[in-house]
Amino acid sequence: MKVTQEKLPASQIGLEIEITPEITQKTYEQVIKNLASTTTIPGFRKGKVPRPILLQRLGVTRIKAAALEEIVQDGVEKALKQEEIPAIGQPQLRTSFEDLISNYEPGKPLTFLAAVDVEPEINLVQYTGLSAQAEEIKHDTNRVDEVLEKEREELATLIPVEGRAAQIGDVAVVDFKGVLAKGEGDDETAEPTPIPGAEATDFQLELQEDKFIPGFVSGMVGMNPEETREIPAQFPDPYANEELAGKAAIFTVTLKELKEKELPELNDDFAQEVSDFDTLEELRASLAERHQKEAEEKTKSNQQEALLAELLKYVEVDLPETLIDKEIDAMLTQTAMRLSQQGLDVKKLFTEDIIPQLRERSRDEAIERLKRSLGLLEVSKRESIEVTPEEVQTRVAELMEQYADQDIDADRMRSVVENELLTEKIVDWLLEHSSVELVPEGSLTPPEEETAGESETTEPQTEEESAAASTESI
Repeated sequence: MKVTQEKLPASQIGLEIEITPEITQKTYEQVIKNLASTTTIPGFRKGKVPRPILLQRLGVTRIKAAALEEIVQDGVEKALKQEEIPAIGQPQLRTSFEDLISNYEPGKPLTFLAAVDVEPEINLVQYTGLSAQAEEIKHDTNRVDEVLEKEREELATLIPVEGRAAQIGDVAVVDFKGVLAKGEGDDETAEPTPIPGAEATDFQLELQEDKFIPGFVSGMVGMNPEETREIPAQFPDPYANEELAGKAAIFTVTLKELKEKELPELNDDFAQEVSDFDTLEELRASLAERHQKEAEEKTKSNQQEALLAELLKYVEVDLPETLIDKEIDAMLTQTAMRLSQQGLDVKKLFTEDIIPQLRERSRDEAIERLKRSLGLLEVSKRESIEVTPEEVQTRVAELMEQYADQDIDADRMRSVVENELLTEKIVDWLLEHSSVELVPEGSLTPPEEETAGESETTEPQTEEESAAASTESI
């Protein structure tokens, strides 16, 4: 079999494959034989249909198409083996099937074009002496007080309020019902439009403005128990329910009960209740140490990210679609698993209509991730950076002990650990051979850009959520 190669864009190898007359004839005859043994035609026993009748009934085009499918598949497989081409993904036929049918004559040579993706060649222009800037995260001593205050809030006792009106910080029990506010030009005689889900009875609400839609809580300030008010509020834009985003609403609110929080004293007894420490001083010291470590880890993470972003500028690679599609698949799988763990119905979120959009939106990130990982692997090859089996085994043993109560795939974990340890070693090596200047926190990312970036991906974490995260292991 004659095979001619050519290099194509996107890390593809083009193949011109010439099939011998013997193969084109033999395959055609074999297809006819197989069809004759399986095709049922009235008046003839199965396997006894005369060849002319079979050709007339099935049509030459159909038989040619069946033969060509075998010829092409077998031809590509043999060509890859003959030329020793390490293909990835599925081969692609570059000659139209219609042209193949037109040109195919059993007993004569047949030539067709195909292409296969191969591992890309990586040109790493520079990887030492890189220069970048990263934000230095410093431990904020106020965080300890914030965490402790949050814990006090969690342990607070609710005491009924008497003799005063509602104020910020109280806890209210309310009945409410919301309708959309009328706009200009609306029919004044029409019934207000109820807001789906915006109705509740005996709803307990902490009077903090960020606990509900803007305007609702501030409108309740000054209310007395048993009082009913109509409170104007406005849904933010963007909002989870797009139909309500930016819409003005009117809530009819009845204040049924009013309570205030009585916080526990900040003392040794409190420390013993919320942690394993005997004294408040020990708890404070532990929190400070943890936050200091978190700040140092975040600083190092910023250094690594800044360096990798700089390295990316010097990675030249023509990525094949096979690798890009595989990376997108992995990204979407990770997202689906995370959403599923949060209790969301992934099947409703990942519909046939939305998946193509998600894939397209993930493409740029997938390319960046691939370029980064391939660049790091190239560094490891050039500098002979490796992870020993002992290092991998030690880390796997630690994790298996940590997750002893879970069903863990040891082989899968070993693969993940090996990859993570190798990445750590490569990045540490790069940091040693590059310069990353530490600059004050917030100096590289203006607040408005940071907020905009967050709103596109995830909901911003509130201070309360951040504080809560700090006390998870108290």
